[in-house]
Amino acid sequence: MASYKQKCIRCKKNYVLTNWRNKFPVCYDCEKKELSREIEDPKMKEMFNIPEEYYKDNSFLRDIKKNYLRYNNLSEKQIEAFKKVVENMETK
Repeated sequence: MASYKQKCIRCKKNYVLTNWRNKFPVCYDCEKKELSREIEDPKMKEMFNIPEEYYKDNSFLRDIKKNYLRYNNLSEKQIEAFKKVVENMETK
């Protein structure tokens, strides 16, 4: 899939690596405030305790964490996909 850089929709300063599917690319700096909220569930807290670089490099991981913080729940498939992506990033 072809990727290209586009300016962040919110700050219009930073460039974000995106593709044709992502209509509203947002940089990590703009999403950092949303992602820094406290997680109370110890099981989820452990799952989301990954290096910050992973969140900077992968918008999918940021999206899963934002969904959890918004709805306080994730499906089993979302959890599996999150773990799989983190595992792939660790092996790189």
